[in-house]
Amino acid sequence: MSDPYETTEHHLDRLLRRALNSFDLPDSTVDRLGSALAHSSSLYSSHHSAVLHRETYRHTYLLADGSALSLWELVHSGGREAGAPRTHEVYDEEADAHIAASRLAGSLSDAPVFGEGAGPGDLEMLTVLMSAPPAPLPRSYAPDNSADHARRVLRRAENRDRPGERKASLLRAAFAHHITQIFGRQCRVDGQEAGFTLYEHAFLLLDGSETSLWEVEHTATPDGRHMCEVYEDEDAARAAMESRTRIC
Repeated sequence: MSDPYETTEHHLDRLLRRALNSFDLPDSTVDRLGSALAHSSSLYSSHHSAVLHRETYRHTYLLADGSALSLWELVHSGGREAGAPRTHEVYDEEADAHIAASRLAGSLSDAPVFGEGAGPGDLEMLTVLMSAPPAPLPRSYAPDNSADHARRVLRRAENRDRPGERKASLLRAAFAHHITQIFGRQCRVDGQEAGFTLYEHAFLLLDGSETSLWEVEHTATPDGRHMCEVYEDEDAARAAMESRTRIC
């Protein structure tokens, strides 16, 4: 993964070029990386199964001002199939890399998988599971460039009814946030494997109030690719998941 004779500039250029989502990195992060003097790469975590190979790498850069900055690279492919293409994604927050890793097929391998002939009973079961309220957990906000995090969540949303400018304007005052995975499940609908994950991105605003974005990541698409949808409230997000199970 790391060539000891490779310059830091070339290493960073290769990393950003091969990552499908490098355009999502904040401009401030890219600007800081422009002064990188040295780097170190290490394997952070991995998962290997018949259906998925997934690895997460941590790339740490020493900057000209003496500080260090890390990028998290997620590399995955479709299991042990010969010549399976490898997909690269890069994140500047460990939490975002963790969320991206958990959405992949195989991350929810302990979850029940519905049978080939998914009928109304299976869909009702999925609806019940999605409707079950999660156990309440204490929320701990982290001040970590939260307004930019909100911008990136909204930017990757592909649904037409995603939150608009009013919500985006409100979130510019976010100074801390907390990410919770509310739901995750895989099922087979119309003969197609589909994975669903629901996240709450909760934000603490400068005036002390709270607001959330509800993110649905799923593979209920014609070609099985990952799709991100974002909603203003949990009910709308769950309704979208339920709708997706019926139109795969």
